[in-house]
Order: sequence, then C-alpha cells, then structure tokens
Amino acid sequence: MKPTSFTFLLVSGQRGNLRKVSVPFYVVHLLAIFAIVGGITVFAAMGSYGRMLWKAASYNALRKDQERLKKEFQDLQARVKDSDQKISSLQSLATDVAMSYGILGARQTPFFGTSNPPESDEAFNQSLEQFQFLMKNGTAVALSAEGISLAPGRNWEDMQFTPSLWPVVGTLTGTFGERLDPFSGEGAFHSGLDISAPYGTEVRVAADGVISDIGTHTGLGRAITVDHGFGIETVYGHLSQYGTEPGRTVKRGEVIGYVGDSGRASGPHLHFEVHVYGTPVNPLKFLKGATNGE
Repeated sequence: MKPTSFTFLLVSGQRGNLRKVSVPFYVVHLLAIFAIVGGITVFAAMGSYGRMLWKAASYNALRKDQERLKKEFQDLQARVKDSDQKISSLQSLATDVAMSYGILGARQTPFFGTSNPPESDEAFNQSLEQFQFLMKNGTAVALSAEGISLAPGRNWEDMQFTPSLWPVVGTLTGTFGERLDPFSGEGAFHSGLDISAPYGTEVRVAADGVISDIGTHTGLGRAITVDHGFGIETVYGHLSQYGTEPGRTVKRGEVIGYVGDSGRASGPHLHFEVHVYGTPVNPLKFLKGATNGE
C-alpha cells in the first residue's frame, strides 16, 4: 500500500515521552510550494529594491547635471544680453555719427518708384505726390548723376518728414540708452523715450508719413509704426487702442492712438522710438527743438 503521510516522532528531552505526529503528503507539498513562492518573492523584492536604488542614484545625477546646465544657460543668456546691449549702443552711436557727418543718404522718397511704366492715373498721382513733397521740402532737393533725388538739407529739422513733434503731452520718465530694467532690476538698453500721461491721452504722429505697421508686439504691447521716408521711422508703444489703420497717410499732429499700459508696462505711458535705417537713435536729437506737448 502506498504511504499517504509522513510520520514524525517527537521525543521530550525532560520526561522522555514519545509522541508520533503524522503529516499528510499534501501538507508537505503545500509547505514546499509556499517556501518556493516565498523565496521567489524575497528575491524579486530584493531585485526591485536594487533597481530603485539605481534609479534614485541616476535621477540625482541627472538632477545635478540639469542644475549645472541651467546655471550655464543663465550665464550664457546674461552674456548674450550684455553683448546685445553693447551692439545696440554701438549701432545707435554709429548712426548718430553718420547723421552728423551726412554719411547717410536718402532711400525712400516719392521719386523712387518702380521701374515699370505706370498707368495714367498712377502717373498723375505720383507726379502730384512729388509736387507736394517739393512744395513742403524744397530745400531738400539735390541733383545727382542719376537724376533728381531728395536728400536732407541743413534745415532738415523743420521738414515735414522729420519727427520733431512731441507725440503726447506728459512727463518724460525714461530716456534713451542704458538704464536699470524696472522689472528685473538689471542693466538694459532702452531704445526710446517713456512719456508718462493719463490713460487714454491722445497720441499724435511726430511727422508726416505712412502707417506701415499696426499690431501687438512683445514688450511694447499695442504699437504703431510710421514710415516717414529717408529711412526714418517712428514707433509708438503701450497704446490702449488704435486711431488709424495700416497704409493710411498721416500728417504731423494727427491722432493715431491713445496712451495705455499694454505690453510690458508698469503704468500708463507712451514708449516713443525713432529709427534711422532700422537702427534706434535718440529721439531727443529730433525733439529738442520742440517743447513737450506742442
């Protein structure tokens, strides 16, 4: 007959009593299975714990590398910002010197049209525009080898295309050049003038020109750019709303917008820039002959 259990003899050490214990086969099998499963579980837990320790070490190393790279990136940003400020200052200085010595030539006037022959109406309108320009800026006419062209004369400050009118009545709170950024507290190049005025104050165009751009820009918020010809442009930023539209011809003193605090502004004011061939220059060089609010 096939045995169905294991028999264990237990002997007491003190009294010498003998006890017999019978354990069925299935109980022994279950105990063996439990022992195997427990061993596998223990080894799996140890392996999982080891992998967790390895991942934690890798995460700490990656975090240190991230902090190091972040610091290096911030240092690089600061260097690039400083370089950009120096380049902007040098560009403005070079433009001022070129303007002072008359190196900059005229580029955009009514006489620089397309090479294709215009239609009759277009020819009439262009001739009328040229005539009106000559009537207003007769002292700016010069002759060149390529034909008649327009160039600034000695009294260019009085010409209609020169942005000599203060665009808003207010207090000058920020000047052109290096300054401390009001938000970060770090040194920054300020490419225009800040003129404080009540919210909604009328903003007037500084000279005759054409509205070349209207839209929202980073930092400036709602802004308007006016092209005055001869490479001269003016920019009006932090507006609350617009009072004109792109492509419209405007006259000096015409309302084109209203003071606001859109964009990166600490309060209602107008940010006013003057660009000569794309480079910002000090607007006070044009405005110093006029009184604020005239």
